[in-house]
Amino acid sequence: MTSQPNYRIETVAVHGGRSVDASTGAVTSPIHLSVTFERAPDGSYPHGYVYTAKGNPNRRQLEAHLGALEGGVAAAAFSSGMAAIRSVLEILEPGDHVLIPDDAFAGTLRLLAERLARKGLKYTLVDMTDLAAVRAAIVPRTKMFWVETLSNPMLKVTDPGAIADMAHAHGALCVCDNTLLTPLLYRPFEAGVDLVVHATTKLLGGHADALGGVVIAATEAGPFAEVRNAQLTEGSVPSPFDCWLIERGLSSLPYRVHATSDHALEVAQFLSGHQAVRTVHYPGLDSDPGHDLAVTLMPRFGSMLSFELKGDAKQAMDVAAHVALFLRATSFGGAESLIEHRASSPIQTGFGSPESLLRLSIGLEHPQDLIADLDQALGAALCEQA
Repeated sequence: MTSQPNYRIETVAVHGGRSVDASTGAVTSPIHLSVTFERAPDGSYPHGYVYTAKGNPNRRQLEAHLGALEGGVAAAAFSSGMAAIRSVLEILEPGDHVLIPDDAFAGTLRLLAERLARKGLKYTLVDMTDLAAVRAAIVPRTKMFWVETLSNPMLKVTDPGAIADMAHAHGALCVCDNTLLTPLLYRPFEAGVDLVVHATTKLLGGHADALGGVVIAATEAGPFAEVRNAQLTEGSVPSPFDCWLIERGLSSLPYRVHATSDHALEVAQFLSGHQAVRTVHYPGLDSDPGHDLAVTLMPRFGSMLSFELKGDAKQAMDVAAHVALFLRATSFGGAESLIEHRASSPIQTGFGSPESLLRLSIGLEHPQDLIADLDQALGAALCEQA
């Protein structure tokens, strides 16, 4: 499938990395749960597998599929998004320096602050939307520029191509966490990024039933070889069943991403006109600071948005308490819509999310039903505080 570059991405989502099962003719791939694989009498491994921690047919298929979707040449699947992120950051040596967005995913910031900094890794938080600020933050040992095309939960828009150019001029790597957009809405390799990271738990898997992560590379040599080595030596790999679940979700990815992005825009437009809402963070809105850049980078704007109320944390919690259709839960990218008071989330605590902010992951429900639910929740919370 990867040798057919003219296939459009909707076709790659269905067929990339897949083949009919040779032994049975099954169109849907079997799940290979075996931990170990038999050797031939001469001691060789004729099927190419030794032990599932080192390689498994389901993982190989998932990696081929994800690589084809993102337009990379190699992929390494991990047991979680954080395991994938860690494998990339650990490419760096003690004393090396990484530039990372000041509003990056809190899990990434926590990993740097609480684990990797103790091992000598240096980092600077910088507003990646301000290229002058990024340039000013570069030091001689800056070896990696970390970028999120859309930040979480503030939905700030960064231009990965501009950051990649800056990184390469300095002899550094550029890594893009593309989880919020997926290759359906943005393809970082086309902008010159070196490595792409995803939490496959989210939109790629799409059903909130499998944990995983992946690192995809533009070339197998150099840094990716170290990522692959970390995957094989540390054993932080997804189970065959999780690989099967995530790979299954890829077939519907284009239509889920298109639908949830369109739904999110409708919800954002409703919230932007509500009297209780101070501001909505969503680059699809003309009023958003990142809108002009976003329309040059992506055809749609993703399924996540956040909004700040004119009140305080209590009012935000009251709104979340009154929803009937949205689920109060941490994650995004599934079929069901979620609402979260981000500042009180254990993941976000200590990393600066506004107290009046609610984050929404928009799912596949009808957008007018979601809007009606938010409308009644906002109204109920306002009535209680009146």
